[in-house]
Amino acid sequence: MPSHLFADRPAQPPEPGSVDALISQTRRLRGEVDAVRRDTVVDDDDAQGRWQRALCDLAVHHLDDLREHLGQLKEGLPPAPETVEYPQPGAEAGPEAQTRVGSAEWNLLTDEVSWSDELFQIFGRSPESGAPPLDELGSTLFSEDQPLLTAWVTACLVDGKPIDGEFRIVRADGRVRTLHMRGEPVLDSDGCTASMWAVLRDVSELRRSQRAVRESRDSLQRQREIAQTERRLAVELQEAVLPPWRGSLRFPYGSAGTLDVAAHYLPSATSALIGGDWYDALELPDGGSMLTVGDLTGHGVSATSGMAMMLGALRGMAMAGIEPGPLMGWLNQLLETSVQPALGSAVCCRYDPARRVLSWAQAGHPAPLLFRRGSGRALLPPEGVLLGATSGASYGQAEERLEVGDLLVLHTDGLTPRSIEFSRADGTERLLALAPRFSAAGSAQECVRIVIEEFGESEREDDACVLVARVGG
Repeated sequence: MPSHLFADRPAQPPEPGSVDALISQTRRLRGEVDAVRRDTVVDDDDAQGRWQRALCDLAVHHLDDLREHLGQLKEGLPPAPETVEYPQPGAEAGPEAQTRVGSAEWNLLTDEVSWSDELFQIFGRSPESGAPPLDELGSTLFSEDQPLLTAWVTACLVDGKPIDGEFRIVRADGRVRTLHMRGEPVLDSDGCTASMWAVLRDVSELRRSQRAVRESRDSLQRQREIAQTERRLAVELQEAVLPPWRGSLRFPYGSAGTLDVAAHYLPSATSALIGGDWYDALELPDGGSMLTVGDLTGHGVSATSGMAMMLGALRGMAMAGIEPGPLMGWLNQLLETSVQPALGSAVCCRYDPARRVLSWAQAGHPAPLLFRRGSGRALLPPEGVLLGATSGASYGQAEERLEVGDLLVLHTDGLTPRSIEFSRADGTERLLALAPRFSAAGSAQECVRIVIEEFGESEREDDACVLVARVGG
């Protein structure tokens, strides 16, 4: 835990090497303290010696706890769920924060009880009230822990076994504390138990922090499992909804020529969450075809389920003969009435092979790019706001006459990074610069591969889709 003097500075993770060095130092110091403890010779009447050995025992426990915490720090545990508040400079800590260790001795021959001042503070008792006899000590414990202490004391006094364990007490002020007790019997010259001494350590904060670490670890593990399950469901839903064809698709129009189509989904750089991007190409009953790409805000199952709803509605309305402009209006109304509000962008095109006319509409989406004879340009977009942004929005519709050999590129806005260096061209310019390579390509699928080579390794914050359609004679 950082000092309060530096609590306003951002915490920096320690270097692994420095933590390893601290662990090694703690291990060496623990060995040295343990050696001192073993070399300490204590007579039955040497109260000072017993206290020194108890302090050695306590120091060993502290060093074991420190080594455990350093090991957790090295592993990189998650932060505790609650914010830790550091004391301000000059603030005074309460007695329980200042006192951690106290000692006691119960004389079985004279019934005298000796408690240190620190132990009175730990139990929240005033020295004037006196220390309780050994048989009354259990009355301060949790009812569940009382049999445990009774068994320890009995084993200590009758069988000479040392006490080393923890129990919980309820102080007079109602506060609950966890104490660690180490005790031993003191024998008289005849080998009989004359008294029992003990060192009691308040470990409440330590146990509370350990419990918080365990709960944080368990919570993090549950969150990871939920995230993995959600991602798997989102991927399965996306694969079920996107077009079943992979690679390329060819629409033969007889004497009117062909339309060679290819598309690809590009996940985000992290691939942690699946978004609501879609692409589709569909042959229509009147002999034309529909091309579309779009994106819904959000990630995960909610985004992919919303995408499934939008794409299903779009396919149905296109098959019913609804033109792209009115179709966008219906999609906007559908998104407004959705249980989970969201925003979406989309472009929808209808291609008439007999006239070689492309009718299209857009909703806050990048315009299709048209490549012809080695150069490219963005089509002039008709009016259209984001889907779900405005109630009753109307969407314009534009037309573009195509020629044999023309190439259309439709893409979602996640194709390029959102933060682009000033020295690099933006996404549209980078796509238009691919015109010579598109002209040399032999198919729409090859053009998609060119786009993936240019943008596939970019550090995208979002996923993206790209669709390429080439007009054949």
